[in-house]
Amino acid sequence: FKWLSDRKKRALQKKDVDVRRRIELIQDFEMPTVCTTIKVSKDGQYILATGTYKPRVRCYDTYQLSLKFERCLDSEVVTFEILSDDYSKIVFLHNDRYIEFHSQSGFYYKTRIPKFGRDFSYHYPSCDLYFVGASSEVYRLNLEQGRYLNPLQTDAAENNVCDINSVHGLFATGTIEGRVECWDPRTRNRVGLLDCALNSVTADSEINSLPTISALKFNGALTMAVGTTTGQVLLYDLRSDKPLLVKDHQYGLPIKSVHFQDSLDLILSADSRIVKMWNKNSGKIFTSLEPEHDLNDVCLYPNSGMLLTASETPKMGIYYIPVLGPAPRWCSFLDNLTEELEENPESTVYDDYKFVTKKDLENLGLTHLIGSPFLRAYMHGFFMDIRLYHKVKLMVNPFAYEEYRKDKIRQKIEETRAQRVQLKKLPKVNKELALKLIEEEEEKQKSTWKKKVKSLPNILTDDRFKVMFENPDFQVDEESEEFRLLNPLVSKISEKRKKKLRLLEQQELREKEEEEEPEGKPSDAESSESSDDEKAWVEEVRKQRRLLQQEEKVKRQERLKEDQQTVLKPQFYEIKAGEEFRSFKDSATKQKLMNKTLEDRLKIEAKNGTLSVSDTTVGSKQLTFTLKRSEQQKKQQEAEKLHRQERKRLRRSAGHLKSRHKRGRSFH
Repeated sequence: FKWLSDRKKRALQKKDVDVRRRIELIQDFEMPTVCTTIKVSKDGQYILATGTYKPRVRCYDTYQLSLKFERCLDSEVVTFEILSDDYSKIVFLHNDRYIEFHSQSGFYYKTRIPKFGRDFSYHYPSCDLYFVGASSEVYRLNLEQGRYLNPLQTDAAENNVCDINSVHGLFATGTIEGRVECWDPRTRNRVGLLDCALNSVTADSEINSLPTISALKFNGALTMAVGTTTGQVLLYDLRSDKPLLVKDHQYGLPIKSVHFQDSLDLILSADSRIVKMWNKNSGKIFTSLEPEHDLNDVCLYPNSGMLLTASETPKMGIYYIPVLGPAPRWCSFLDNLTEELEENPESTVYDDYKFVTKKDLENLGLTHLIGSPFLRAYMHGFFMDIRLYHKVKLMVNPFAYEEYRKDKIRQKIEETRAQRVQLKKLPKVNKELALKLIEEEEEKQKSTWKKKVKSLPNILTDDRFKVMFENPDFQVDEESEEFRLLNPLVSKISEKRKKKLRLLEQQELREKEEEEEPEGKPSDAESSESSDDEKAWVEEVRKQRRLLQQEEKVKRQERLKEDQQTVLKPQFYEIKAGEEFRSFKDSATKQKLMNKTLEDRLKIEAKNGTLSVSDTTVGSKQLTFTLKRSEQQKKQQEAEKLHRQERKRLRRSAGHLKSRHKRGRSFH
């Protein structure tokens, strides 16, 4: 809508209801170039935003829906904080180490910190400002005494963000090493340390660098959300060092800000590309916002469903989500507008422009206009002037009127055909199955007991099975072994259906050729066929099995010929230096042994004879391991054992002969 001329906008507002409903919520709600940070005062009346160029701060009065004042600054603002309920006390942290204080009348005081600052927080009970930045120290500036206090010494090289719990005053800082250090401002001692970098790495996340802390936010007394530079948000309970939930944005971009929405138990986390709203208990996505430009900051208007965004564009974004909460008091008319829009949804149509895709541009030969003022990029295509589109369309296709005339004639013919007997429209995929289902449905309707049977849904009209008749991957393979064995009579039944299919296709061709249909129905050969198909079931199965065996035999012979023709070449594998070659069987058995417990391994080795356990004199156990014999040693031992057994047998036989000889002599 921005690229339309003023005259077109006025003309569009006259005839388009949706455009007339568009309102500018706050007048001049923008920056000259870029908006960096945006916040709302505690009383909800003022919205303050900083931007560039030149560096400035703008304050908008929501009760007047307009700009209240604008102040230019000496340098760009890193972040700022509103100390009072309205705009009367503001603290700015600049990128040149300066801290600037503003009162209701304007600039009040300026001081400097030793190192470049990145974030700061205000501790209300003690009136201390805590500054973190490119240093291991946390600088403390007391606003009541007007002087710096002793800094807090952290273990980190640098600190990125910080926050103070509004319930019990716990101060937390996020470090560049991916840790969160928690300090007690009363004793100025560290009371806790969380390693968020280690806990942010999950099985599904891909991390190329060390996750550092980029966002930190407390909610209540015990809940804390931590954002990392790798795109994860960790939700902690302060009583545990393990995160309750880890949410990955899947973009790999640093988390810019984290906010809590208490009414629906939601967390709003934002990086430079998207704002995600998800449930803090389950992690389920509620909704998301993806603006056109990169985000710098996000602010949730308190106790409402309004979001304010600062992005890399002059215009600051205002989003109203009625589900999150009601509209603020100063724009309560938004609730009525959203209700009217929900009741009467209307679509916006630009009559002066034509939406074309890239494929349409290729057909028209206008791809060279991409990037020129003639085409305006929008979503997955482009907007182009309707007059230019008609001219190019006429040049590319001069016979468009003839095609239009033929289409009109075809529509008239179709209208007259609607009065005739309608043919069965079969799908492109699984035509035979569709015809079978149609026949079964007709038989069911003709049956006399159809009222007693519970009506089942038809597969053809069921959306769950429509892909089976559209996708060619679901085509039934009639040549497969399973089909031929499980459906022995399907061939005879399919012949009948194929005849019907041919007849239907012939009738469709006659329709397309605009020929007259025959009044009589063609003769069908179904009545001439025998009705004893069930008797031939065994013969059909045997026939199919014989055919399958013959096909398998032919395939085996072909594979054998291919194996005989192929020449196997030896493959050589290089063993690394310092390693010993072992067979795959040994490695497999060794792997199985390693998976067992020590007790099981000792039992197996004792059973094999490679382990002996004995008690020592001091009362401890002594384990003795022996190496396993090789196969050659085992064969040699078996041969020696057989040799000893043979010698014993020969000695016994010789002893028997000698005793018999002695008995024979004594008898004689």
